[in-house]
Amino acid sequence: MSTYLPAVLSSIRPDAFDRQIDRIFDEALRAFGTPDQAWAPASNAWEDDNGFYVQVALPGWEPKDIALEVNNQVLAVKGERKDEGVQVEKYGLREIGGDRFVRLFQLPTFIDHDKASATHKNGLLTISFPKREEAKSRRILIEGE
Repeated sequence: MSTYLPAVLSSIRPDAFDRQIDRIFDEALRAFGTPDQAWAPASNAWEDDNGFYVQVALPGWEPKDIALEVNNQVLAVKGERKDEGVQVEKYGLREIGGDRFVRLFQLPTFIDHDKASATHKNGLLTISFPKREEAKSRRILIEGE
């Protein structure tokens, strides 16, 4: 069975409307002097057979301005830097990340966070957590006659 969607609706991305509404409210709040919503960098998280990974988009950020902490199976990615660019009293539009952020990620229980590693390359911070040996999948051989 197929569902009919009028052409007007089918070409609109589902999240486009939400982004427009958010932008309208942000602009209205800014007009009344309310501070902007805290900036949070875009991120991805995934797992494969060997581990769990978190990737955070941080173009323009230096590794020395970023801190990583794991506490109670939660990864905290924090950043703080001094704004060395042009001092602007009032922005007409500001979409480039701010001077500080915090992102929290719930980590799965099957990882070994003591063996975690992190790399920062081309504006992408990638944190890798290997799976504990007992959590890795294994092939079991079947013996037959």
